[in-house]
Amino acid sequence: MIKHFLGANPKLPMRDSAVTKAFYVQQLGFSMLGDYGDYLLFQRENVEIHFFLHKTLIPHENYGQVYIRVREIELLYEDFQQRGIEIHPNAPLQRKPWGQIEFSILDPDLNLITFGETVE
Repeated sequence: MIKHFLGANPKLPMRDSAVTKAFYVQQLGFSMLGDYGDYLLFQRENVEIHFFLHKTLIPHENYGQVYIRVREIELLYEDFQQRGIEIHPNAPLQRKPWGQIEFSILDPDLNLITFGETVE
C-alpha cells in the first residue's frame, strides 16, 4: 500500500507578521522557514506551522488551534514559565483522561497552542 500522508502543517491566522515572528521565534524558539509578507512559515524540530495574514481577525472570535506532541513536557513547561510565556489560565500542566499530559498557551492572535505528551 502506498503511504500518501507525510505530515500535517497547520495554517493559522495572524493580524501582524512582525508580532507573529517575534512571538514564535523569540518566545517559542521556532526558526523562520519563509517570510512572504502575508504568509509565514516556522519550524521547530519536526513541527512546521504556517500563518496567513488576516487583518480583520477578531482575536476573541478566533478558533485557530494546534496540538503539538512533545517529549519531556515538564521540562518544556518549566522552560516556558521561566521565560515568561503565559500559560493559558484554563490549561495548566495536567494529566488528561485520554492518556496525555498537556498544557496550552495563546499566541498574540489567540490561536490556542496545546502541547501534549503520551503517558504510559
